[in-house]
Amino acid sequence: MANYMTAAQAAALIKSGDRVYIQGSTSIPETLVSALTARAAELRGVEIYTAFAVGRREAPYCAPGLADSFTVNSFFVAGNIRRAVAEGRAQTIPAFLGEVPSLFRSGTVPLDVCLLNVSPPDEAGWCSFGISADLATSAAECARVIIAQINPRIPRTFGDAVIHISRLDACVETDEPPVELPAAEPDTVERAIGRHIAELVPDGATLQIGVGGIPNAVLDALKGHRHLGLHTEAMTDGVVPLLESGVIDNSQKRVMPGKTVACLALGSRRLYDYMDGNRSLVMKDVAWTNDPQIIRRNPRVMAINSAIEVDLTGQICADSIGTVIYSGVGGQHDFMYGGALSPGGKTFIALPSLTGRGRSKITATLAPGAGVVTTRFQTQYVVTEHGAACLWGKNLAQRARALIDIAAPEAREELEREAVRRFGPAFLRLRGGR
Repeated sequence: MANYMTAAQAAALIKSGDRVYIQGSTSIPETLVSALTARAAELRGVEIYTAFAVGRREAPYCAPGLADSFTVNSFFVAGNIRRAVAEGRAQTIPAFLGEVPSLFRSGTVPLDVCLLNVSPPDEAGWCSFGISADLATSAAECARVIIAQINPRIPRTFGDAVIHISRLDACVETDEPPVELPAAEPDTVERAIGRHIAELVPDGATLQIGVGGIPNAVLDALKGHRHLGLHTEAMTDGVVPLLESGVIDNSQKRVMPGKTVACLALGSRRLYDYMDGNRSLVMKDVAWTNDPQIIRRNPRVMAINSAIEVDLTGQICADSIGTVIYSGVGGQHDFMYGGALSPGGKTFIALPSLTGRGRSKITATLAPGAGVVTTRFQTQYVVTEHGAACLWGKNLAQRARALIDIAAPEAREELEREAVRRFGPAFLRLRGGR
């Protein structure tokens, strides 16, 4: 029998010193989080673990004055905890997202409690995690206490994102819609980047694509392609038109052919409705979706990711602005590595040439304290609105030349001076072209 109770009764199962995982994506169990935070005065030393999550508000357990009650660690710095991390009220644990489940399973990061947001049970008693299988699968496997919101707004998906109601220690009925993240409309710069990438994507490719204006521009530019596949970390609204039109049919994939594969979803109600009950879509544990040895088995993997800045040697910073942690590594490394190993695979770092404040995103050197998410040894293509630079097989001076050619025109003269200073005659010989 399912143990139905109020949110306050469920939160009372959490004790001081417990280690608690909170489900993420756009599926944070907000009712349970509120009930847990309401007990702050009674609790001491509760360790909270989160990852990529899109919340309606800043995480309440990070509020000033709650440090004695809650110690907050996240494997990704999302918007709901970004300010708390910057101010030292929360911390981040550097880890490839695909490796976090092994931290749980090995006991390196032990878990006592897992908070979930799941669909109502079907006739056989199975509930679905819906839009967040990523870390929730391994967290539910490892925690000794599982507390779940039973929520009819969560789409029912298949694969690893299921749990039987008999495994739930506490069930709290809610009617709480997941956060919606509608597709960002690409601007002129993003559309130019999308076209440059689409020109390099062959028919029959398997896509991994991120979130935001640039990925949506890439997807829009792929409408004339055929027999594409999708094996990705995040499902977004942008893939739905390609799935519905048959551009993505998953027919050329070798890993789960005929199936769309992801581990989380970020989108609008349109996406969640498309996912609900859709057996052509499989939601998998992130340890599986992001395993480079699985990714590489698909032909022509196209891994498309973004960055905060790129230096002239091809080092990619994607998680920090100088010393300030802004996000995390996510699956970028996993797919850049797996994509490079795939037969006919290509990997892309896509970014506008300028920041919103007019500073070049292609820089002579990374900002002091910036983290290197993708090393210069792994970078293949860097793409801005001014073109695509292939760095693969090029020496450092040749890389600098290729990157300067796609930098913002107003930044090129200064970048050339820095390249001459750094690479000397080897760069001067290349001034006439790449």
